[in-house]
Amino acid sequence: MLSWAYLVLGLLGGAAASLQIIPGATWTAKGSNAHIQAHGGSITKVGDTYYLIGENKLNGSAFQSIRCYTSKDLVQWTFSNNLLTLASSGDLGPNRVVERPKVIQNSSGQWVMWMHIDSSSYGEAKVGVATSSSICGTYQYIRSFQPLGRQSRDMGLFKDTDGSGYLLTEDRQSGLRIIKLTSDFKDVAQDTYLFPSHYEAPAMIKVNGRYFMFASLLTGWDTNDNKFTTSTSLTSGWSSWANFAPSGERTYDSQTTAILQVGSNYMYMGD
Repeated sequence: MLSWAYLVLGLLGGAAASLQIIPGATWTAKGSNAHIQAHGGSITKVGDTYYLIGENKLNGSAFQSIRCYTSKDLVQWTFSNNLLTLASSGDLGPNRVVERPKVIQNSSGQWVMWMHIDSSSYGEAKVGVATSSSICGTYQYIRSFQPLGRQSRDMGLFKDTDGSGYLLTEDRQSGLRIIKLTSDFKDVAQDTYLFPSHYEAPAMIKVNGRYFMFASLLTGWDTNDNKFTTSTSLTSGWSSWANFAPSGERTYDSQTTAILQVGSNYMYMGD
């Protein structure tokens, strides 16, 4: 079942008084009798609809499916579709790791999903790529690989205001990387920046020309005080990492999955 921790960065306005997000609580999908299954997920808004995409872990940690839920208010969610489903073999086969799915739309209108692909022992450290004509449609799985020949485990995506796309990825050997994507967002193009300190679970937003990178320390399955750093350039000038939740709270027992803009405010998502 899904148990999200939400931290509002600013004031979340405009929500109806009768509808509330309860941090750390479980949610049942509207019209069903089942908890939302969207672990390691993120929310994307298209028009007036929010799309929550994440991992289905109903029957354990091995890959089962990637699910999509829709909402108009961020509180009431309806199951819409399984975007990727269990295959008989290969990257999406039994006993495989498929984590932290993120989607991004390219200039042709196609939706591209990136995800962490691995063996049950986490020895492969790859990314996977899939595409769909609609955000909540069925995705065609393309391939998996190590970006620029390097390890990749926890990962995220970021689309800049100029339309460029970036992979945010944890390279256990070297640090946290920002890698520019090709123009169709289906492959990596070149390195943009390396944080030599070791962080994972990255997420990024841009506010008034300033980039904010959020990430977690590497403490295994134990939670920690997640951090953030800022810069006006992706390639240099990043500030020292600092806590964005009260010290010692271990980010309310959560790990970064995404940052969502809600109007003129921003909401941290962690699970």
